[in-house]
Amino acid sequence: MLVFTLVAILLHGMKTSGTVIREGTLMGTAIGTCFGYWIGVSSFIYFLAYLCNAQITMLQMLSLLGYGLFGHCVVLFVTYSVHFHSLFYILWLVIGGLSTLRMVAALISRTVGHTPRLILCGTVAALHMLFLLYLHFAYHKIVEGILDTLEGPNVPPIQRVARDIPEVSVALVNATVKMVGITLQSH
Repeated sequence: MLVFTLVAILLHGMKTSGTVIREGTLMGTAIGTCFGYWIGVSSFIYFLAYLCNAQITMLQMLSLLGYGLFGHCVVLFVTYSVHFHSLFYILWLVIGGLSTLRMVAALISRTVGHTPRLILCGTVAALHMLFLLYLHFAYHKIVEGILDTLEGPNVPPIQRVARDIPEVSVALVNATVKMVGITLQSH
């Protein structure tokens, strides 16, 4: 549920940042990013835990990282609503740090040896905290770049208002009369 909540928060952040949603691409990208991180990093950390001889199952690793995303959800929701970078850094350190510390504490208790603990916990902490930085600073820019690549640059549609209609119709009538006049003169 926290992964889906993170998807919703990313979409909320995209809407508040002014990114134009075209053909549902943002939702697919947000789902792919969040689930990709959750499953991919859980698998990588599980493999690393296996190499470090930590006693943790894949389901436990998925649960640990999934619950660790709670801090990401809180930090991103608050900072998408209140746009201060200093507030983000404070929340990143406090809430994101506590969320990461909880995951590290669970892994420390299941790992034997100082070097394997350092490798495993340092990797988890770095990946988890850097993912939060990525979501806050780079995610929107990368998605906008993907949208521009796939669909062309974001050009706003031509806006017509009611007062423009007579001008358009007069220009259309004039062009039609000229075409009919040229056609009649050539025959």
